[in-house]
Amino acid sequence: MTEEILINVTPVETRVALVENGMLQEVYIERTGRRGIVGNIYKGKVVRVLPGMEAAFVEIGLERAAFIHASDIVRSDNKDDSNGGSQGRPVPDISSLLREGQSLVVQVTKDPIGTKGARLTTQLSIPSRYLVYMPGTDHVGISQRIEDEEERERLKNLVESYREESDAPLAGYIIRTVTDGAGEDELKSDIKFLERLWVSVEDKIKKAKVPAVIYQDLPLCIRTIRDLVRPATEKIRIDSKESFQRVKSFSEEFLIDVTDRLEYYPGERPVFDLYGVEDEIQKALGRKVQLKSGGYLIIDQTEAMTTIDVNTGGFVGHRNLEETIFKTNLEAARAISRQLRLRNLGGIIILDFIDMEDPEHQRSVLRMLEKMLERDHAKTKLSCVSELGLVEMTRKRTTESLGQALCEPCNVCDGSGYIKTSETVCYEILREILRINRAYDATGYLVMASQGVIDRLLDEESDNVADLETFIGKSIKFQVEVMYSQIQYDVVLI
Repeated sequence: MTEEILINVTPVETRVALVENGMLQEVYIERTGRRGIVGNIYKGKVVRVLPGMEAAFVEIGLERAAFIHASDIVRSDNKDDSNGGSQGRPVPDISSLLREGQSLVVQVTKDPIGTKGARLTTQLSIPSRYLVYMPGTDHVGISQRIEDEEERERLKNLVESYREESDAPLAGYIIRTVTDGAGEDELKSDIKFLERLWVSVEDKIKKAKVPAVIYQDLPLCIRTIRDLVRPATEKIRIDSKESFQRVKSFSEEFLIDVTDRLEYYPGERPVFDLYGVEDEIQKALGRKVQLKSGGYLIIDQTEAMTTIDVNTGGFVGHRNLEETIFKTNLEAARAISRQLRLRNLGGIIILDFIDMEDPEHQRSVLRMLEKMLERDHAKTKLSCVSELGLVEMTRKRTTESLGQALCEPCNVCDGSGYIKTSETVCYEILREILRINRAYDATGYLVMASQGVIDRLLDEESDNVADLETFIGKSIKFQVEVMYSQIQYDVVLI
């Protein structure tokens, strides 16, 4: 598998595309005026404690107060728990943990999404190339994606031995996936860097006034080479000379193995156009995803969950119905895993595959989906096929989806995806005229509406309009308003 990373930088935004085998798999967007805040550390103030929700709101200097649950608060009696103190023991009452007006050092785990504020934790962590530093804990974890037991043991022993020798304050570590195969010097260098960084963070915490930003994660172009570059990554192409130099300087200091894969792209044709990324982004904003066989997916994203429906469409198969369904579902499983990454869909996801009678076919489709999801950077959890033929899964959500980042609810349909037909609007107008006629005394009425509605009133509904004029004994005139949407209209008294 070949993998390339494309970085497109303009004064207003930075966009990153992860391309595998020539096909776009993931997109990351960071705009200058609206940077993501996941990973940022703040010194905030508790503004409201909600015992009924076991949660509190914390003012950290954002437009909306951020939210913290009792399970995300580290308590003094369990600082060695790497999961923030919520696992294996009951969560105490929020009132015993926080009080209004209290200052609190927190880290953002989820960006503000929609009407919801940012999600916080007091379990701080700072990532580097190979490790995640967790101050105040006594735990060394390791990524489950490093499967070789000998390698897992080697890496864990290296980190443990350095912790025992170090004079730095107590801290835990998580060994990241990219650490697989890393040498002792690389790990020690990472640990020393993180220890120095944490000393500077502690110093800022002591001096900062509430609310204040204590630590900000790296900009997207540098975060990309820290988090996304893998052994399979062949090239990282950057189309900005200034950003290329910044990334190169960072890699030469911290990620020397990445430097030789960096490449400045000076071409006249935009780098995203060269790889067809712009077209793929536009397709990813649509509801329908066409499969090569002729089948298709319908993806609907709501606030509570995302549903993905699989249809055979124009694919009729060659042998029998069950085989046609099985092949469509297999292709859909591959497409779904890509769409989850490309659209950055998170939370609860319901997959409605076409019903399969053969249990082995069901297992094969699930295995295919699991295999494809192994490439996903986000944590996923998959269930078996339910009695209704649905597959339930979750995907960790920390930032807005692609659609939420690039789009807003339609001001015509208010985000529903539907508007009233011209016929429905015509009948609403006729009823409105009747209602106004009972309430006011006028010699006639002027209907102002869109071109399509007026055309229908003068054509298909002309008999109904004539009957209404006879019934109320008054004339009805029409005027096209080109700026009106299909559902907008006004009835003016003459």
